[in-house]
Amino acid sequence: MQRRTLLKNSAAFLVGSGLLPACAVKRKDLGGNKHPYGVQLFTIPKMVEADLPGTLALLGEIGYREVEFFGPYPFSAEATKKGWEAVKGMIGLSNNAFYGHTAEEVAAILNDYKLNVPSVHADLLSLRENAVGFARGIAPLKPTYIVVPAIDQPLRTKLDDYKRLADSFNKIGKQLSDFGMKFGYHNHGYEHLPMDGEVPLDYLIKNTNPEYVAFELDIFWMQAAGADPVTYLQKYPGRFKMLHLKDATRPFRFSGDGQTPDQWFAGFPLMADPGDGVYNIQAILAAAELSGVEHFYLERDVEPEPENTLRNSFGNLVGMK
Repeated sequence: MQRRTLLKNSAAFLVGSGLLPACAVKRKDLGGNKHPYGVQLFTIPKMVEADLPGTLALLGEIGYREVEFFGPYPFSAEATKKGWEAVKGMIGLSNNAFYGHTAEEVAAILNDYKLNVPSVHADLLSLRENAVGFARGIAPLKPTYIVVPAIDQPLRTKLDDYKRLADSFNKIGKQLSDFGMKFGYHNHGYEHLPMDGEVPLDYLIKNTNPEYVAFELDIFWMQAAGADPVTYLQKYPGRFKMLHLKDATRPFRFSGDGQTPDQWFAGFPLMADPGDGVYNIQAILAAAELSGVEHFYLERDVEPEPENTLRNSFGNLVGMK
């Protein structure tokens, strides 16, 4: 962990190092944020593949209390699993979640380290094909939100594409409600390209049923599209239930419309731990609390120094007042 982080918050360092029990972090120590912090596991994919129990133990030791899984899962659509093969090679993975464990075994490990799973990432195809089967498969983890992190096919070129998406979100959300779950959608930047006089993300928010559909705001990808997270949190109170926290070494904007993975991967080298970059993380956290965000996840995509990022980010976040 960087020396300046140690100096600015010794209590956070003690917790992150395991020298002080995580339970000793009082609510006020969460930087004015009354909710615990979590980790989207796409931050540390190689660690969870190599040793899922050990990695979850580390998260609990540092002080994180929530985890967000990414798929595909044993119960995901076969086409999704096949399509993921190319991505696995790019990020150095050989297995899918849950890395040789059953969902029931994962739930037991999470319980051992007092970690909760408020949400998981899933693909739209799997949910369209069999939302009920997906809900049953993921049920041992007891998530509240099943979140689609991005939609890469087909490319969205007109507002009608988003109208169909809104209909799908509502339909899937209603199916998931029978299992005590909601559908969630995670912005990835392309939803800010105006179409037919509308900003698609605004259309999705306004045309989905809050009873069945929630949103996860990724502050990096929103700013990559030229939009402001604080503005969206203030404009749509109660709709964003989850937040992905990462920072940037310098402002990053998509080279095009933000719809293709190559544009997303171009942003990875510019990501920084929240609190170490150019974004006003403290202002975003304050706006998120007022807006009704419930879950706050570190997500620094495929971080090359994962344990350092886990510890440094937690120290930064609890040190914000």
